[in-house]
Amino acid sequence: MSGSAVSKRYASALFDIANESAQLNQVEEELIVVKQVFQNEKALNDVLNHPKVPAAKKKELIQNAFGSLSQSVLNTIFLLIDRHRAAIVPELTDEFIKLANVARQTEDAIVYSVKPLTDAEMLPLSQVFAKKAGVASLRIRNEVQTDLIGGIKVRIGNRIYDGSVSGKLQRIERQLAGENR
Repeated sequence: MSGSAVSKRYASALFDIANESAQLNQVEEELIVVKQVFQNEKALNDVLNHPKVPAAKKKELIQNAFGSLSQSVLNTIFLLIDRHRAAIVPELTDEFIKLANVARQTEDAIVYSVKPLTDAEMLPLSQVFAKKAGVASLRIRNEVQTDLIGGIKVRIGNRIYDGSVSGKLQRIERQLAGENR
């Protein structure tokens, strides 16, 4: 079974537990933190993936590092350790977030702009682009990209809405290049 199929199964099981116990947001936040640690700490991954380190020691390490996590997240990580699948935690997190977003009718979006946007500026963007994405709401993260010159670019999943000046200039350039052929 592929890693993504396995991570989907574990994510689905954890999602069901979190949803039943009304801890969806808490579990998601905890998983994001765990994912960041797993991705940024090579030494942790080396220990968790080393075949000579006993599972009990690995669990003790996780317990000490992440003792404040909810029991469902800790138990999931412990189960992954027992099954030698600790490496799928980042994928599991991504799959969990997808499931949680579907349940909340939410989608994550990145808004690229020349300057940081205020909450008052992001609210109408969220409302307009939520309709375009066919969801109830968007969770927007703003990233500054000075090369846009002006305007904004919105990324929702694999869709990009480019209303930036640089994007318009690129489209004009392509049109002119096409006419000169």
